[in-house]
Amino acid sequence: MKVPAKLFKKLDDLGIKYNLVEHRPVFTAYDAAQTMKRKLEQITKSLLVKAGKDHFLVHVPASKNIDLKKLARILKVAKVEIPSEKAIVKVLKIKPGTLSSFGFIHHIASIVDKSLLKSKKAVFSTGSLINSLELSVKDFLKTSEMQVGVFAVTKKFKKVKPQKKVKKVKNKKKK
Repeated sequence: MKVPAKLFKKLDDLGIKYNLVEHRPVFTAYDAAQTMKRKLEQITKSLLVKAGKDHFLVHVPASKNIDLKKLARILKVAKVEIPSEKAIVKVLKIKPGTLSSFGFIHHIASIVDKSLLKSKKAVFSTGSLINSLELSVKDFLKTSEMQVGVFAVTKKFKKVKPQKKVKKVKNKKKK
């Protein structure tokens, strides 16, 4: 999918400087970081969430996860959930994997985790699997009306214990 022309028009109209980054097809923020040889903190993970009857576009550094309970408190709803890919396609009328970080493209409100503001620049999804945009986080905030809150938590990685050596048993041939 091509980058929507209205994305470039909006950025140009706002006088925002950006760098279009071409890359192999990526489907996750982790893929994007690996492909572009960037730290996870430099990649923005954008997810659609359902909060009550409303949907929001949520942005966190790719090194973080979303605490849905904290997000529910910020949005003043009982429950926040991440809809299925099928539901996202139906709600936003997009092809799978083409969710853009820019809420105005989808006519949807956005909320940004405060930890994203620690980065001067970040990489954002354009809605294309092969193009992303790098721009300042401050400029990203100018693209739509966005709420800022604290709802991201550091990803927890399980430490893998080294496996015990397994004794090799010789097969005894039957006579």
